[in-house]
Amino acid sequence: MTPAADDSTTPVALDPRLLARISGLELRARMLAEGTISGIHRSPYQGFSVEFVEHRKYSQGDDLKHLDWKVYGRSDKYYVKQYEQESSLRMMLVVDASESMAYRGDPAGLSKHEYAVTIAGAMAHLVLHQADAVGLAIFDDRVQRVIPAVHKAGQFRAMCRELGVPPGARKTRIRPVLDALAEQLDRRHLVVILSDLFDDPRELLKGVRHLRHRRHEPIVMHVMDHAELEFPFARRTRFRGLEGFEPLVTEPRVVRERYLAEVRRFVEQLRAGCHELNADYVLFDTDRPLDEALATYLANRQARAA
Repeated sequence: MTPAADDSTTPVALDPRLLARISGLELRARMLAEGTISGIHRSPYQGFSVEFVEHRKYSQGDDLKHLDWKVYGRSDKYYVKQYEQESSLRMMLVVDASESMAYRGDPAGLSKHEYAVTIAGAMAHLVLHQADAVGLAIFDDRVQRVIPAVHKAGQFRAMCRELGVPPGARKTRIRPVLDALAEQLDRRHLVVILSDLFDDPRELLKGVRHLRHRRHEPIVMHVMDHAELEFPFARRTRFRGLEGFEPLVTEPRVVRERYLAEVRRFVEQLRAGCHELNADYVLFDTDRPLDEALATYLANRQARAA
């Protein structure tokens, strides 16, 4: 239910309200990509397609940064981490265009859909800029439109056109979408899911497991409006139902504590489930500057890969 890096240089954060006043998605995405790069001072996708495989004994000349000191502490022997790296990154951005994504708590800010597609556009720009392949899947209760992952002239503009289509009136059903993509993607992909995840968490996690089983790497980007996370309402309010829910008139102060507890439970269930499946989970609050939020995630991921 919804109501009607390196810190030596700090980049200027892009306020969602500023980006909301920029009509073109392509321009918003480019601005976000530039802000993200300046925030972490090097390519944020370096090492994105690298996965840890196994340990092997240290040999003279091996790079010391790959020594596993935890293993040394347990065994008193030197082992290095070995990684598997694909020759080219293939990313599939999976963007939710269901009815609930249209919600915005702040009329001057970005809706959840606008926030999600701006991140998707920025990531597409970054990946194409480093000569890797990126594609797009738009979904609600099923996959509606797909642009295969390629690196070619015009790909960014074509993706921005699709991302610019506003959300429809359908519900969110993520499991069949992830199941379909897991089987249809012919090579290993980094699958980035951008959604408010308003679905059964157990079903969603089964879809993430299916992607893992097919050797894709899922990243779950959970986009929620600031009002959904904080529930800042004080007066008697009429909540407009989305995705099949009936309108509800209630006293927010009465239900606030229980509502926030349910939101925390929902988020933690998703976070823990993704962690168990070795899939990244990151929560985005639409009130947070996009370049700050995206740069922080990418820098943390890059540090883990290193």
